[in-house]
Amino acid sequence: VQLQASGGGLVQAGGSLRLSCAASGRTFSGGTSGWFRQAPGKGREFVAAIRWSDGKTAYLDAVKGRFTISRDSAKNTVSLQMSGLKPEDTAVYYCAAREGALVISALQEARLYPYWGQGTQVTVSS
Repeated sequence: VQLQASGGGLVQAGGSLRLSCAASGRTFSGGTSGWFRQAPGKGREFVAAIRWSDGKTAYLDAVKGRFTISRDSAKNTVSLQMSGLKPEDTAVYYCAAREGALVISALQEARLYPYWGQGTQVTVSS
């Protein structure tokens, strides 16, 4: 299984970016996908997750209302639309996936995702 993340870049504060994560080697139609991020000198942080079966989502409080996670079953891809970006959103963003569904309260647990992409850098300038 490979997860390929793309879409990162440099953007000014208030701008938008769309991250995509394409899966190959397996479909996650009954599973869960998520995005995590890691800023320099900090630990990995949950950002957003979605259950493929019913589209239920969870978000980090700091990104609610600005970020939207979605999935495309036909393309086996998960996307993260980020708007209203702030300098504190600067980090390497990683996509993650698992084959089984999770209860909503567990969507943010990085240890429950066995598959990870390589990360894509998002830099927000002030």
